[in-house]
Parts: sequence; C-alpha cells; structure tokens
Amino acid sequence: MSTYMDAALTVLKASADPSRLRILALLHYGELAVSDLTRILRQSQPRVSRHLKILVDAGLVERHKEGAWVFFRLAEGELAGILRRMLDVLVPSDDPMLCGDIARLKDVQAERVSRANAYFEEHAAEWDEVRSLYISEREVEDAIIRHLLAQPIDALLDIGTGTGRILEVLGPHVGKAVGIDTSQEMLKLARTRLEAAELRNVQVRMGDMYALNGAAVFDAVVIHQVLHYAEEPQAAIAEAARVLRPGGRLLVADFAPHDKEFLREEHAHRRLGFPDRQVIEWMETAGLAASVAEQLHGSELTVTLWLGEKNEEEDKR
Repeated sequence: MSTYMDAALTVLKASADPSRLRILALLHYGELAVSDLTRILRQSQPRVSRHLKILVDAGLVERHKEGAWVFFRLAEGELAGILRRMLDVLVPSDDPMLCGDIARLKDVQAERVSRANAYFEEHAAEWDEVRSLYISEREVEDAIIRHLLAQPIDALLDIGTGTGRILEVLGPHVGKAVGIDTSQEMLKLARTRLEAAELRNVQVRMGDMYALNGAAVFDAVVIHQVLHYAEEPQAAIAEAARVLRPGGRLLVADFAPHDKEFLREEHAHRRLGFPDRQVIEWMETAGLAASVAEQLHGSELTVTLWLGEKNEEEDKR
C-alpha cells in the first residue's frame, strides 16, 4: 500500500467519530485549550481529553503546554494536508451541529477580546508614555515590511511576539509564522488578535529566546523592541541566527543609545539602546553578514533596524 494511502487511512480511522470530527473542524479555525473545547462541545473534560489523545497519537493534532495551560492545534505535514482537504469537502459549513459549535466558538473568542481590552486599558497609560517618545509604530512596521518582504518568506519566527502585532502585519505575506513569548498574558492577547485577523497560518506559543526549539528552519526571524529587555542580548542574537536557514535573515528593531533612565526604572528596560557597531559585531559573531538597514528618528528616541543574513558557508561548518 502506498504511503499516501496509509496516511489517508490514518486520517479516516482517527476522525471516524462525531466528537473527534467536530474537534478537528473547530481546530481548523485555530488552536484551542481543553476548557474551550469542553465548553463548545458541551462534553466533560475527561471525554474531550480522551478524544484529543486519540487525535494526538494519530498525528492529526499537536499538543503544546504554556505554563498550566495546554493548547491543541492541527498538525503540520502530509497528514495535515489530507485532513484539511477532507474538512473542506466533507464537513459542510451549513451543518446544524457545526453551526452551533462555531457560534459557541465565537462566544469564547468574544470573551477573550473583552478580557484583552480590559488588560490593554489597564496598561495603556504606560505604553502611550513610551510610544510618544519615538517614531510611530506604523512607520516602524512599514520599515520592517520594506526590508523583510524584499525576499519571499516561507517560514517566519517572531521572538518576543508580545501582543502579536508583528505577526498580524507580516502573517498575510508569509507561508507560515510562529511567535514566541515568555508571558502567558501576552500570548493570550496575541492569540485574540490573530484570531480576529483570521490568520490560520500563524501560531503563538511559549518559548525562551535563549533556547529556541528546533533546527535551522526559518527564512526570517524578527526581534522587535525586545532586545532592550534582554540580560544577554548577544546570546539572544546567536540563538536567533542558529535557527535561520542558510541565506535566512535576522531583523532586529530597537532603540539607538539614549539617556531615558526612567525606562529602566519604570518600564524594566535592561539596556538604554544599542550602538550600531555592537549589534553588528554580535550578528557577525553569530555568522551573519550584518548592516544598519534604516534609522527612524522620533522626537526623543531613535529606532534602528539592523539586518543580518546567514552565511551559507558558516552553516556548513
């Protein structure tokens, strides 16, 4: 029997249950926690967990943990391709049960939006205080788009994704994208933002910028306004370079050197900006050909974009 036939049979066997088919249809819209699925399906937690285990064991669904939370999403690869085509063909969008599931999914997402808005309101004053000191975020985003999307990107990594804004901006233009952050609260905000944007090719997960999972698989990595929080910025750049494919690019956007000490005292900034030579040296040490891509001057602070490209010979050593 062919490999494709084996894969198709795996999909059909694992999904041959009404509850599991409903779960797969829901995960087609984005990743969900067990608590989300129990509420949407109106089934007990043990029952939903049992179905999820079958789907995970079959390789149709991936499980990842963020602190005390566990999220599930459709798996990548050949099985996922078969599964997505099957869902598009065999699960009609006007099915009454599916319509009810989707309606409850929208309720869950709406509650997330409400909680996210409350969180933004609580922290809005401090964010506005910092943002008013430098160039507008829109101009920074436009510069990131200009430099990164000059070449096609199949796989993108956003380190320290925060609220997921960079993923929202770049997601429509790349094959797939992953954002990592150490804050569960920020990941909740990012997930809400990306769900609202209906970006199904984008994922967020908990991750450590000093210990990224996997090998050299990304065409581009972004570190946007994160490095000034880092205890070891050189190590963060080296780890970002490690997961780049040969010819892949790292874009760092952060402050040029400044004297705004209150950012350290009140907003937990570890570094008050970075000189160009320092960032370029860090990139070059990590095997990247580096340069200053652009500088954006605000009323009191300057944002610099540094761009590094992975040397193919360095990757072969």
